[in-house]
Amino acid sequence: MRNSILPLGLWVALTAAMATLTWAAGTTDRDHSIDVEDYFTIGVISQCALSADGARVAYVEQRWEPPKDKRNQDIWVADCGSGRRQRLTFEPAADRSPLWGPDGRYVYFLSNRVRPGDDEPPWDGSAQVWRVPSEGGEPLSVTRVPDGVNAFRLSEDGRTLYYLVSEKHVEDEWKELREKYPDLEYGHGVTQISQIWKLDLESWRAEKVVDPKRTIREFAVTRDGSRIAMITTPDDTPLSHEGWSRVDVYEAASGQTATATPDGWRREHPSPFGWMQDLAWAADGQALAFTTSFDGYATRLYVVEWKDESPALQRLAWTGEPDVSEGSLAWRGQTRDLCFLGEWKARRRAYAISTDGPSGPGTPAPLTPGDIVVDSFSVNGGGTRVAGVLSTLTDPPDVYYADLAGSAPSPLTRVTRVNPQVDTWKLPQIQIVSWTGSGGTDCEGILELPPDYRPGDGPLPTVVEVHGGPTAATMYRLRFWIYGRTLMPAKGYALFSPNYRGSTGYGGQFTRELIGRENDIEVDDILKGVDALVERGIADPARLGVMGWSNGGYLTNCLITHTDRFKAASSGAGIADMLLQWASEDTPGHVINYMQGLAWEVPDAYRNASPVFGFGRIKTPTLVHVGGADERCPPVHSRALHRALYRYLNVPVELVVYPGEGHGLTTYKNRKAKMEWDLAWFDRYLLGKTQTTQPVENR
Repeated sequence: MRNSILPLGLWVALTAAMATLTWAAGTTDRDHSIDVEDYFTIGVISQCALSADGARVAYVEQRWEPPKDKRNQDIWVADCGSGRRQRLTFEPAADRSPLWGPDGRYVYFLSNRVRPGDDEPPWDGSAQVWRVPSEGGEPLSVTRVPDGVNAFRLSEDGRTLYYLVSEKHVEDEWKELREKYPDLEYGHGVTQISQIWKLDLESWRAEKVVDPKRTIREFAVTRDGSRIAMITTPDDTPLSHEGWSRVDVYEAASGQTATATPDGWRREHPSPFGWMQDLAWAADGQALAFTTSFDGYATRLYVVEWKDESPALQRLAWTGEPDVSEGSLAWRGQTRDLCFLGEWKARRRAYAISTDGPSGPGTPAPLTPGDIVVDSFSVNGGGTRVAGVLSTLTDPPDVYYADLAGSAPSPLTRVTRVNPQVDTWKLPQIQIVSWTGSGGTDCEGILELPPDYRPGDGPLPTVVEVHGGPTAATMYRLRFWIYGRTLMPAKGYALFSPNYRGSTGYGGQFTRELIGRENDIEVDDILKGVDALVERGIADPARLGVMGWSNGGYLTNCLITHTDRFKAASSGAGIADMLLQWASEDTPGHVINYMQGLAWEVPDAYRNASPVFGFGRIKTPTLVHVGGADERCPPVHSRALHRALYRYLNVPVELVVYPGEGHGLTTYKNRKAKMEWDLAWFDRYLLGKTQTTQPVENR
């Protein structure tokens, strides 16, 4: 549908129809106007895990608990039948990765616990495996490993715990000097390599199982413990994960390890720089699934099948819905039905695909249909139930489940309601908009309007919120976060989030068309979307702003060099120069993919994609945010933008650096500062307000 927008009346009717589904909110009057502080009341759910019988689900709940500056996370259990919830942990220790014991008596988890005056594990702040009774009680430390545990798995019978540890390794060449001056930072040669150990939970004795002399990124164990799959890399840098990773499989019977991804297998990839994750063994231990993801290209789904004891690698591919979304994989019971997260047109659902049909893999079928966004899911051991953490147009993420015993999944049933306060909020009006993008291609995005906006009210001050990635998408759901969604509409703005060329969920071609066209085709897509909203009387052309973080910050920088129609901008963790980005970021394959080569091979591509060469054209008052320790989008780019505007161009600008923060802001203080700075900036330059709300002339 080109140059069209879902009519507001139809959207309201559809929203009303959705209220009849099992996740409908209560009948509480919506009389609360959303403000910044409301963001910090939201409990965030993640990492759900179903018990073996599917009757209960464990999950992680994160909350801001002042006066602590960082969000705490605890393990909870909910009963799928009654909805009864039980909080199991209470320490500020980043409790995570819940895993059920086979009989349902215990939930195992990772935790970094500290006891004042105790510098020995498990109380020294290192990550250790703990377990807690599923009905509540005192947690018990299962491991007490010096320097901590990276990940763990449990055998099907619950008698053995497998865990991953790391130790420092110094290469032989220059080893003497490196060890003589250990406090210096070295470009390479000093790394963390991994080992897998197993702990007998009856004798409480541990033994080393696998020592590949490589970094193990992830591992998975078959139900009977006969095989251990590992994603390994030469060292522990993110760079080595993109292109130098492989799948290794340890055979317990022989004690030997072999590589399951054959030599040269990356040659058929769209890029050599893909990272692997999401290992999952089938119930019989004869099939192993994993994903490979790329910057600029669709994620791929693979299965290794052991036939005649020899591994055969197969890619699962289909045409159309959905795009594979990296996240989690699970096999359904004893079958060869593989469950995965799939993304399509701003929705994310759990799907299943048969991998052993008579004519090859089948077509993916949704397990959780509807206008929902699933962040994570779990399938119980028998494959009879799926649980997921998902959000809707009216609720932040909660736990839901569907039964899989019939010919089709049952309707979703809601298990938790962790944010009842949202039932009173005046929510933004969320709808999907479409327009004709660059070259006549159909594009979509998400439009959020103020709660009380009605057709005929006239154009609104509008902020374009640009998602990061760019191999990502803005989802069709309620989302209150620090980059504009929910808050800006609550303050009277329209918020437009375009899924520009390069976004996921619209087919592989739509995603890869951005390759070699950054600072070009996607900029045109976004500007044409803004034109469409102006033409439809929604966006006020005299009061346009733009904001984004990461690739969204990069595109903010690009947009304000292409046009002066934006009267205010907020550039978060943005990029100025692609050569500098390749040289300094921790995942340089991103740049190589989009530039289609290295700087000395395609110098013009690097220059054309770099907004720094257009800084002299910027007229837009720009607020610049960046984490002081950001390795993904290093602060030098943001400092360069500030220097150009402040020292040389006399354009209104402010630089806000968050000390010690990485690519995302993690503290209450910093997230609140980000939101308040953005509101003040757009109020000043789009609405003409000062800090005392007195109107002034725009510069």
